[in-house]
Amino acid sequence: MTPARGTTAAAVPHPAAGSPEAPAPIGPGGDGPGGVDPWGRYDPWAASAAVAPLQQNGAGAPTREQRRKRAGKVIVGGALLIALVSGGIGGALGTYLERNGGVGTVELPQAGKEAADRAPGSVAGIAARALPSVVTLHVSGGDAAGTGTGFVLDDRGHILTNNHVVEPAGSGGEITVTFNSGDTAEATVVGRDSGYDLAVVRVKGVSGLSPLPLGNSDNVRVGDPVVAIGAPFDLAGTVTSGIISAKERPITAGGEEGDGSDVSYVDALQTDAPINPGNSGGPLLDAQGRAIGINSAIRSADGGGADSDGGQAGSIGLGFAIPINQGKRVAEELINTGKATHPVIGITLDMNYSGDGARVGAKGSDGGPAVTTGGPGAEAGIEPGDVITAVDGRRVHSGEELIVATRAHRPGDRLELTLERDGEETNVSLVLGSSGGD
Repeated sequence: MTPARGTTAAAVPHPAAGSPEAPAPIGPGGDGPGGVDPWGRYDPWAASAAVAPLQQNGAGAPTREQRRKRAGKVIVGGALLIALVSGGIGGALGTYLERNGGVGTVELPQAGKEAADRAPGSVAGIAARALPSVVTLHVSGGDAAGTGTGFVLDDRGHILTNNHVVEPAGSGGEITVTFNSGDTAEATVVGRDSGYDLAVVRVKGVSGLSPLPLGNSDNVRVGDPVVAIGAPFDLAGTVTSGIISAKERPITAGGEEGDGSDVSYVDALQTDAPINPGNSGGPLLDAQGRAIGINSAIRSADGGGADSDGGQAGSIGLGFAIPINQGKRVAEELINTGKATHPVIGITLDMNYSGDGARVGAKGSDGGPAVTTGGPGAEAGIEPGDVITAVDGRRVHSGEELIVATRAHRPGDRLELTLERDGEETNVSLVLGSSGGD
């Protein structure tokens, strides 16, 4: 045997078991049965049961139960540490993905392909049907050039536009028509009228034309949706939309200040659909895609058509279109005769009158009578100095408004006029006469 550390044992003979010299069994006390071994001998097996083995640090080694509990704590602690580390890694990875949109190739979600057709009454549906009928006009002549819009009237090549669009061409200029397909053709003037600001040109040798259906401007109501198509600032095929803002809006355009020449008088449809320079002559369409007007003028923020830099002013939502009923009549006359007729009352107005209404002048512009002898006005009993205040019950506040209201009718139409004479109001009825257009 090997003695325990720190002790020394002498070698003594060990009596055989069962001999008289053999020691009694050592009991718990060590003295005989249960007492101390009188031989002072060391029993290593008893020592191993009574004394715990030493640890290198001098601490007592844990028991089996303590080791089990400690192992459990180690497992729990390790699991917690793994969870914390995993959570940190996951959070960092999530933040990275959120900031950088993932790893590898980016593929974004997108809607699939849809049918190209749109509802017929939608802006897109109206535009799809009307665009093949709308053209862009490039006009040049002398020192002038410009861009405008027009639309096809029939399969014979007649195109309706504004007079001020084709005016730069004069009698010897050039007009090039560009269709929505991109094809171009040369055009000639069939007829034009500055009083209505309308003109018809014609292209030849072009097949497959798509005439634009014509609506009825008498059916239009304020608030109706409309679509305008044109070439604002030479951007061909531009589509805008809005509503009818007002009807029977009397406007005048063109001419020089103080000069009545080349002034157009229009009983216009007002719209908030954006209209800009280059839209002139293009169609104003209703919800069925029918032309109900010819876009002709805008009111700009500076009150004019050009800004201080010499450029052209843009839309502020005040656009004006010639009603198609008037445009149709004038176009038919221009195509058939080369000129348009104007309905007339047969009176000369005092355009300097600042009161309310339209006052008949003292004499005509040529020095003759202000009320034409034998004319509609004379036959109705109108006299110089009378102030006309209403046409068919609709108030007029100036000479321009009376001309506009008259031009909205055809020669031969009957009008009911309300006028004031010597402080008294009276009504007269007359049938409009006719004068040749220029």
